[in-house]
Amino acid sequence: MLAEQRQQYVLEQLAKTGALAISDLVRELGVSRETVRRDLNTLAARGLLLMTHGGALAADRSEPDWTLRENVNAVGKRAIGVRAAELVPDGASVIIDYGTTTRAVAQALLSKHRLRIYTNDWQIARLLGRHHDNRVTLLGGELQDNEDAVQGWDAINQIAQYHADFAFIGVGGVTEDGSITDFNRAAAELRARMLLCANVSAVVADHTKFGRVTPVRIRHFEAARYLISDAAPHKSMLAQLRARGPELLIA
Repeated sequence: MLAEQRQQYVLEQLAKTGALAISDLVRELGVSRETVRRDLNTLAARGLLLMTHGGALAADRSEPDWTLRENVNAVGKRAIGVRAAELVPDGASVIIDYGTTTRAVAQALLSKHRLRIYTNDWQIARLLGRHHDNRVTLLGGELQDNEDAVQGWDAINQIAQYHADFAFIGVGGVTEDGSITDFNRAAAELRARMLLCANVSAVVADHTKFGRVTPVRIRHFEAARYLISDAAPHKSMLAQLRARGPELLIA
């Protein structure tokens, strides 16, 4: 593959996911880390992406629109949703974060009855509300530009008033050192608060998030009981994740 073809591939993948890891590009393109770094540096010099430790971000540093993300590893996300829903009995209270993976969790919860749902995602509220005697609280806050969801300090203050049996939280990336990250501080703070508001908190992240570094670290990952994914990360990252505390569940 010519350099121009590799670089076009990188830009196409960034448009879909917002962030890429060098390790993933090495595997997908079949070239060395040095070659990938040269390609990324070339694109960064043209202002087409931003370099990070271990990867690259889209130039606007923002999360891609959900309509682009929903087709990225859709099969893996559905499997994650099914595995997550297995934890939830009828009658449970559940916090569900916004995002394409958490929407897969909500879809899998359609078979459950009498759930008490707290969410900042309009699509999840519409999906689970008025169904099987569920009760839904839709958090208030600032409407996002690229999501049917809200975030901000109003949402953070509101979710802090509740405590649920379960919480399912999305992330922007899972770093090589076992941290979870997000694209902006407002989303990171809301997700950090959600992790503290349930008896059993779970981070849901498909394997494309492994090795991805987004700008803001999400606090309280150690409060999560589980990390639910569709595949295991490589051994060194797995060791770092285990040191953080959450148990890895593979869908």
